[in-house]
Amino acid sequence: MKLNWGTAVVIAMISFIVFILTFVYRSAVMDEYQHELVSEDYYGDELHYQEEIDKMKNASALEVDVALIRTAEGLTLRFPESLQPDKISGSIYLQRPSNKSLDLRMPIELIENDFLIPDQDLASGKYLVIVDWKHEDSEYMFKDEIFY
Repeated sequence: MKLNWGTAVVIAMISFIVFILTFVYRSAVMDEYQHELVSEDYYGDELHYQEEIDKMKNASALEVDVALIRTAEGLTLRFPESLQPDKISGSIYLQRPSNKSLDLRMPIELIENDFLIPDQDLASGKYLVIVDWKHEDSEYMFKDEIFY
């Protein structure tokens, strides 16, 4: 059987359509490809974005920023030495973009300027670290990405 160019074009188009529909099915229906929102209340969070900008501007005005240090015990967050640790309050949020169930949120309770997140609480992979803290009357925010 001899194929003419019209038949070959139709076969190529049908093959391409099947190829695209396979990827649409895999990305939309299959459970192994999880599609989670970064935030459930995206538009509500957007209204508070200027506050975050102001907090990050305050943090950048500090002499030393928060440092993330990976140790054998886990992940250590080192706050600036110029701040008194007993006057620091706030929260630390580790967001795992690939899996919402691995997110961590914990309050900041400091005796020294170091805060340890134990190794067993963290899984290997990418995290967005958001440290939102207050020292006396000033509010600060630190954001960074790490691969743990």
